[in-house]
Amino acid sequence: MPASDPRISTALWLALIYGGFIAYASLYPFTGWSLGPVSLTEWLMLPMPRWRVPFDIWANFLGYVPLGALLYTGAVRSGLRAWRAALLAVAVPMALSYVVEVAQHGLPGRFPSLLDWELNSAGAAAGVVLAFALGLLRLGDGARARWFAQDSGGALALLVVWPASLLFPTPLPMGLGPAWERVREGLLVLLDGVEWAEPLMQALAEIPPPLQRLPALLEALGTTLGLLAPVLLAYAVMPPGWRRLVLAVVLLLAGLGGATASAALNFGPAHALAWVGPLVWPAVAVAALGALVLVGTGRRLAAALVLVAVLLLMVLVAQAPADPYFASSVQAWEHSRYVRFHGLAQWLGWLWPVAAAAWCVGRLVRRPLPTMGP
Repeated sequence: MPASDPRISTALWLALIYGGFIAYASLYPFTGWSLGPVSLTEWLMLPMPRWRVPFDIWANFLGYVPLGALLYTGAVRSGLRAWRAALLAVAVPMALSYVVEVAQHGLPGRFPSLLDWELNSAGAAAGVVLAFALGLLRLGDGARARWFAQDSGGALALLVVWPASLLFPTPLPMGLGPAWERVREGLLVLLDGVEWAEPLMQALAEIPPPLQRLPALLEALGTTLGLLAPVLLAYAVMPPGWRRLVLAVVLLLAGLGGATASAALNFGPAHALAWVGPLVWPAVAVAALGALVLVGTGRRLAAALVLVAVLLLMVLVAQAPADPYFASSVQAWEHSRYVRFHGLAQWLGWLWPVAAAAWCVGRLVRRPLPTMGP
């Protein structure tokens, strides 16, 4: 039985956060709730759907794989025997899936499904098998100790969700952060009719709108920073060496894959590269060169560079106009079968640089970390 090690129990916290994301995506947009003329027995029953959409089948299965894997890993690290950890890692996702499926009875436009529950449960079980296999191959704790610092859980969580944060259309390629116009519109609607907020509303109305067109150099800079920030975040929890270059390549490919997947989901596979403009590839080349040049950077300096990069990126995103591609992409998300992921993906895109900046500040104000071997 593996010994309990609270220092590496980050997996359980990640499982909790991931479960919250699943519930959010499953119940979005949280409006129009109604009990309706449905008996308690009917509420507790899950019907088999009359139609099957391939995308939904794969999404329901794959979406629960990380949850099962995280729960199993965290439970084992907390001292549970493997078989008990496996039962827990399957039972909890099954219960979560059942609760959100039942709740969909009262949400207009959503349909509870026995098939979805079965796929979710199977996905969690597959995650347990995957985590168990990685443990047998010693690709878990040993690999993490060789590649990352001991307290790297927060940064690793940010790196894992970064490609998913690119799924919501961005105002410029790889440009994560709050879109100021949408934030301002939301604040004006929220504060409408509130007497004490009239000065604030006046100030919001007087703030000039974003630029009609972001200069080409600034657009390329935004794309470069968007790619380089997660690479530097990885450097902040890794010792200098060849492993940094390996992960840098993986992250750059993951970023390009996330943006391509977003375009494919919106406009179809034939238009998966519609987001690639004339400035994208030069920006990718500069980001790759920066990753190479900074490969020997100290971890605290890397964290400081991440902080600078994400703050500059958020400023550029706030000034970026909503071009026709961005507007049509948002419309496609908000009026398609991907609406269930709309809110979650949007919040990930808005909050990722904020969370990365907060992590870097926390790292920089702490005492220097102990040195790691190569």
